[in-house]
Amino acid sequence: MKKTAIAVVAAALIAVLAGPAAAPAVGAGTQTGLVPVLFVGNNWDGTADVIRQGGTQDHPTFTRVARLNIIPDINKRMLEIYTDPVRLAYFLAIREFVGEGHDQFVDDMFTSKDGRLVVVSRPSLADVVGINLRSGRIVWRFRVDGQRSDHMAISPDGKHIAVSASTANVVHILDTYTGQEVGRFPSGDSPHENNYSKDGSKIYHASIGLVYTPADQPQFDSTKGDRRFQIVDAKTNRIIKKIDMGKKLAEAGYPNMSSAVRPMALSPDERFLYFQVSFFHGFVEYNFAQDRVTRVAQLPNLVPNMPREQYVLDSAHHGIAMNPEGTRLCVAGTMDDYAAIVSRNTFRYKLIQTGGMK
Repeated sequence: MKKTAIAVVAAALIAVLAGPAAAPAVGAGTQTGLVPVLFVGNNWDGTADVIRQGGTQDHPTFTRVARLNIIPDINKRMLEIYTDPVRLAYFLAIREFVGEGHDQFVDDMFTSKDGRLVVVSRPSLADVVGINLRSGRIVWRFRVDGQRSDHMAISPDGKHIAVSASTANVVHILDTYTGQEVGRFPSGDSPHENNYSKDGSKIYHASIGLVYTPADQPQFDSTKGDRRFQIVDAKTNRIIKKIDMGKKLAEAGYPNMSSAVRPMALSPDERFLYFQVSFFHGFVEYNFAQDRVTRVAQLPNLVPNMPREQYVLDSAHHGIAMNPEGTRLCVAGTMDDYAAIVSRNTFRYKLIQTGGMK
């Protein structure tokens, strides 16, 4: 998508990142010298900004303390791509059809529990890398199956990374510290979102389908491929359950909605799932115990005259998160150019419009 920030809350060695000038502030963190920071990925630029929060709870401040190079090996990777006709064809297709004319170098990021590594998926380079935050060097690289890496998740204990391989219909499970593959499980077309359960026993996964094709009208929905929501046993990588959310929406009285589950958020008790689907301005509430869609939140469509074919990668809205208390959701209104803060109880919302795009 467009060059927008991908934010991941993480812990890092702030003294290493910011240099000696920041050392006195380390005491404000944990006894181990780790201080919470925010990593913001600049997808098209191939960099990541490290943001430190200051100020007060009511009046926070945010300061960039470092900028990381996520593609220090770009010359080597490009030589590999230019000398492989198949890789080159996919690389250029990703640039044109997924990256809106730009390469995608930073998708998801997570730091290791000890703050030594930042792990990044790099879609255009079809890989995942572990970068040492002290040296800036790549300490391990995993080449995913197929031609593009995508969304990731880190297990609660920090030991494993789940990464979707977009064109290979598989999710790899990697050792966070070595990059070695320790497992995998199959998915539908264009594996996408991954979320671990709080106890780490399950992975909630969804494949998004062929979002780059032009057949976007409801009557052509079947051409969008195999789109499924999956619950996976994180220990055995066995698929426990598959759900077609398009069918669940139809059963709840919402026909002709997409089966493509986009970003998702779990309630703190993990009884409810909140997720976005392609072309829809809003999100859906699903009850696991009842196995049904319980509510649908309709948010404003500020582009009512825009043809579906102009929605970037079928998005409408793409991005959702819940606060730790489980009382509010933050929704990225991608095509509407707003963020919405939504009450989980009432679905009442407040729009935040700052002039940004997508």
